[in-house]
Amino acid sequence: MKNESKITRRKFIDKSVKATILSSFALNGFPTIVPSSVFGKNAPSEKINIGQIGFGRIAMTHDLPETLKYDIARIVAVSDLDSRRAAEGKKFIENYYKNKTGKTDYIDVKIFEDYHKIINDPGIDAVIISTPDHWHSQPAIEAALAGKDIYVQKPTSLTIKEGRLLSNVVKRKKVILQVGTQQRSMPQFRIAAELVRNGRIGKLETVKIGLPGDPSGPKAPEMPIPKNLNYDMWLGSTPQVYYTEMRVHPQNSITDRPGWLRCEQFGAGMITGWGQHHFDSAAWGMDTELTGPVSVEAVAQFPKSGLWDVHGDFMAKAEYNNGITMLTSGGYPNGVRYEGTEGWIFVTRGNYTASPSDPVAKTNSSKALDASDPKILTSVIGPDETHLYVSEEQHGNWLDCIRSRKEPVSPVETGHRACSVCLITHIAMKLGRKLIWNPEKELFVNDNEANTMLSRNQRAPYGTDYIC
Repeated sequence: MKNESKITRRKFIDKSVKATILSSFALNGFPTIVPSSVFGKNAPSEKINIGQIGFGRIAMTHDLPETLKYDIARIVAVSDLDSRRAAEGKKFIENYYKNKTGKTDYIDVKIFEDYHKIINDPGIDAVIISTPDHWHSQPAIEAALAGKDIYVQKPTSLTIKEGRLLSNVVKRKKVILQVGTQQRSMPQFRIAAELVRNGRIGKLETVKIGLPGDPSGPKAPEMPIPKNLNYDMWLGSTPQVYYTEMRVHPQNSITDRPGWLRCEQFGAGMITGWGQHHFDSAAWGMDTELTGPVSVEAVAQFPKSGLWDVHGDFMAKAEYNNGITMLTSGGYPNGVRYEGTEGWIFVTRGNYTASPSDPVAKTNSSKALDASDPKILTSVIGPDETHLYVSEEQHGNWLDCIRSRKEPVSPVETGHRACSVCLITHIAMKLGRKLIWNPEKELFVNDNEANTMLSRNQRAPYGTDYIC
């Protein structure tokens, strides 16, 4: 990070927020919407004013419905670089409140193209970031610097460098950040991790994670950029490439799976798309939430042609200092299987889906919790044994923690560490050799080539390199 004696975007944002609050008092005697942070947890308004950044598949089918159901939350603004989607977001939120209250004018949701206007709004307490993967870290860091609490979808970052920066900034600014690894709020994942941590399958030796790859796709010709899309900003810090709808998102659907999920430029495929969920759950049971493996190796198939270029079938192996070996492959059932000296436990989502286009059918993972012996699952965790964080729902837990200022169930450092496993596994896929990893220094040992892949070149003026 640059020397903070220089003017930084953080300082500019802080000053802008204070100036806006003061000018609002001067002009009106009182701000129109007063953020709870001005008054503390006993604010006159019981609502947490939230801005929604990005209105696509996950926002529409998951993040907004799961947040709106809590009376403490009030969604007051939405931004999207596609003006049609931003307008749909405003309509979606206002219709929810209309149906709930019976009032057509209950709320006038602000609508923006540039999310910075949400972050700089002193009347907004928190943000939900439901953008494409390459637009997770930057708005999250900027929101933290502005003092906003944050709910951010996984993966938390696309590089180790920006993930470390995000975690450091969030902890320094003391904001509440919840990562969208909602398996932590599904009881079967907590129960499985507690049983493993308390020795119900003996000494844990191996963890097997089922994670599918993505298919290749056809070539896609260049198309005119839609007038409703700010394509240059949508590309953000990634390289300039021609527009084609299959690379971005469907223009006539919000709930269909977008093409960017299968382009390495904007993510890494399923290893980050679902990998952070399962690696996070596995770490909960392995008691490795704040560290990482000491070695990783992987083989993977990559498309030889077509627009979509993320990995397909793969096999990965990670070794930990505590003697546990973690294997990940699409050949295993989707979920996490803990294998110990005295039995095994398997846990998966069961019939839960985060969105209609989840890549795994419900019928393929219908039994949410299983074990080598059914008695393992009915074992009671005693008062003196390890009890893990209980959260009934991810978004509700975030809202509760905004009020209490307690750490949420999926805090930033835990999210960064789970995401790191995804990222170094992807590097191993690309290099095709065993890599030795130092989880404390977050560097590969004696491998300059691998270490150059811990960050990406960023296209100015976008990217975390240009924040401060």
